[in-house]
Amino acid sequence: MKNNKKTSPLLLSALRNLSAFAIYDLSDTEILILLKNARWGNSHCFHTVQCPRCQIEHKAYFISSRKQWQCKHCQHRFSVKSGTIFQHTKLSLKKLLLSVYYFTINSKGISALNLSRHIGVQYKTSWALLHKFREAVEKMQDYTPLTGIIHIDGCYVNNYLRPKNFKHKRIDRRKRCQQRKDKSCVMVFRQQAANQEIIKGTDRTLVALVKEENADDMLALTHRLVAPKSTICADENPAYDGLAFHYDLCRVNHSQEYCSIDGTTNNLAESFFARFRRMIMGVYHKMGNNYMMHYANETAWREDFRYQSDKDKFDNVLKRCLKARPSRDLTGYWQGNKKPTAKFGLESLCLEASNDNQYLAVA
Repeated sequence: MKNNKKTSPLLLSALRNLSAFAIYDLSDTEILILLKNARWGNSHCFHTVQCPRCQIEHKAYFISSRKQWQCKHCQHRFSVKSGTIFQHTKLSLKKLLLSVYYFTINSKGISALNLSRHIGVQYKTSWALLHKFREAVEKMQDYTPLTGIIHIDGCYVNNYLRPKNFKHKRIDRRKRCQQRKDKSCVMVFRQQAANQEIIKGTDRTLVALVKEENADDMLALTHRLVAPKSTICADENPAYDGLAFHYDLCRVNHSQEYCSIDGTTNNLAESFFARFRRMIMGVYHKMGNNYMMHYANETAWREDFRYQSDKDKFDNVLKRCLKARPSRDLTGYWQGNKKPTAKFGLESLCLEASNDNQYLAVA
């Protein structure tokens, strides 16, 4: 392949239109150039890459027969997938691009079964691939504290108990001893956009997972995710009472009103859970606590990018996948490598980009 390889007009047109047909029409060389430019940039020179082992950016040797580069410093061979969330997948680059495309264009997500039909793979493959996308979105999340007006609320998941058929066998599902052991609560913190004429509603969303809404977790999460001197809008839950000593706390009593007389409401948080619940009921149907933060961060990403074009959303997810390190929990999932038990409170936040220091093999 020649030096100074530039993106072809066909590739630029495909990116501009962003349709499944345009991706299908791309050649393997064009897809390789697209991924290389999305990961390392330097579109004017095809050989300028960064070695994932020694982290040195230079003009590496390109082995055209294997579609791999060889570092001039440490002699490490790597592909465009090495050191990314795609490292251990054996799918073609075209199917990976199509998977990212179908993941981004659906407003409430896509099920693993539907994705497997679209790209022609097994359900197991599409399930693991979708969770890798969600993990990449979560790892690349910006946890800079929110400022301004913040709407917070909680939504309980895995809390439904099907009543017995006979009335005399039914139990009081309100009692704590009768509730499900895997019941948990997804917390959301939404920052209201400063200029409502440009962006209506919110512009940043952060989520966390707790066992239940309690004062200790609410105080710890708010101190980490919300900047001091911010205004917090919450409902009448007593778990938020302690925030009044640290923030400007505004309350709305939902048992009496949806919006207080002075205009206080937490509708930005409620709208987030409207999409989240519809994702559960209409697409995913069941979510385990182990992967609850994956789904919650996916919903947060869809809310934050709801005004972006399909091309911008596609570019954003693709770059996150190429920047995220290989998944430790999803590599070899169907061979027995299961994700650990769910973490709650501050531990549920993915504050480190990656704790994976495994060997960056050729992929």
